[in-house]
Amino acid sequence: MARKRQEDPPKGSPAWMNTFSDLMNLLLCFFVLLFSMSTVDEDKYEQLVASLNSSFSIFSNGGPAIGEGQLISSGVSQLNQLSDYVSDVEYEAEEEDTDEADPMKYIEEQRKVLSEEMYDEITELTEKFNIDNKVDVKIDGQNHYIKLSIGGSVLFDSGVAEIKKEALPILNKVGDILKEYSDCLIKIEGHTDNVPITSNIKYADNMDLSAARAISVWNYLTDKKGLDPSTLEASGRSEYDPIASNSTPEGRAKNRRVEIKIYNELSK
Repeated sequence: MARKRQEDPPKGSPAWMNTFSDLMNLLLCFFVLLFSMSTVDEDKYEQLVASLNSSFSIFSNGGPAIGEGQLISSGVSQLNQLSDYVSDVEYEAEEEDTDEADPMKYIEEQRKVLSEEMYDEITELTEKFNIDNKVDVKIDGQNHYIKLSIGGSVLFDSGVAEIKKEALPILNKVGDILKEYSDCLIKIEGHTDNVPITSNIKYADNMDLSAARAISVWNYLTDKKGLDPSTLEASGRSEYDPIASNSTPEGRAKNRRVEIKIYNELSK
């Protein structure tokens, strides 16, 4: 009697391995999808890559697994903890938008920095030229200019707009300072107190007088000091921008002044 031939075992991997491989592929696709929709923290991303490398051995450059592939190899139950490793896209985008600098805010900060630098430089120059006792230097942080204030009695006699000869050395040194900022907008403003002009045929009122004084300073700085007329403005403010009370002689004396405002390059 002939011996029955033994059947060959089925070729290839066992059937259960195909199912297992499909499951692993689906899990891998699932994580790849999460990565494509999310922004990943760099440190936690490295942990995830290392864990995938330990579990599937598909990331050739992955580092050693953390705790024997703690994120993946522990099973699907770890999915509930995935939020600890992967940040939501919308949350990250919102956080980045919050941290991103506002262009207008940046420009405002740069204006402030430039104004502070100009203030320090001009203060040093007034001390160097020994006119700090005649020229008051202030910074306007809101409008971004440096203000040089010169008392009216220093520059002019009462009721006139011609610059006194003894004031020319002071104005000459002020012009030297302004030359350092020839590219900046410079505004010259004349100011008076609130006492009306009487018996003056040359100036109708305080507005005329304040404007004439500003123009006198403008003429000196352009003609004698060579400053560019296109960067200088002159105007009269009369009594309408006081810095002290007009009810006392001291306050009125402070209000009679010429102000020179130097705007930084970002405030043109």
